[in-house]
Amino acid sequence: MAATQQSTTLAGRGVTFLGWLACLGMPIPAFVLSLREHIGHEPLWMPGVSAVVRNDSGEVLLVRRADNGSWGLVSGILEPGEQPAPGLVREIEEETGVVASIEHLTAVWTLPEITYPNGDRAQFIDLCFTAQYVSGEARVNDDESTDVGWFALDRLPDGLHDRARIRLDRALAYDGTTWFEGRPEPRQGGPASAGPPGPR
Repeated sequence: MAATQQSTTLAGRGVTFLGWLACLGMPIPAFVLSLREHIGHEPLWMPGVSAVVRNDSGEVLLVRRADNGSWGLVSGILEPGEQPAPGLVREIEEETGVVASIEHLTAVWTLPEITYPNGDRAQFIDLCFTAQYVSGEARVNDDESTDVGWFALDRLPDGLHDRARIRLDRALAYDGTTWFEGRPEPRQGGPASAGPPGPR
């Protein structure tokens, strides 16, 4: 179940975009700070990755966010030029101390635009992968979370974020076909139709 708990603080980082800190609970990548110097609060398109990591017992790896206390999957922002799979392996180890092997791309979706308290606007595309535990002891390994642990699928923690549940459900339903949010459905004799949007 849940691993070691650790108190965290966002104070003393010496960063300026407090909206990001308050909402995401994570350090701001240098490339984002650099871009903000040029574009101000204009919308920023961000590549994100997330992981449904499972161990040999079938448990799923979850982290409890430092900013809002909700439980979720390991996720992060890719650095410029970084490939998604190794970038996600890096994020998993940085956040939890767990080394994992990426298996399948299970879902691709664009998340709603976010406006942070300081006025910055951003929108993320999320690539969700399944991954298999390789080594390491799950623990709080940075200041983005206050708790990290393995959970059986029938004993998931209270406070699991809705978006994490959607990612997890899609990963568990993965049959070799990746879920593409809003994927157009072909219509015989006419143009493709996007159909109704999936759950948010």
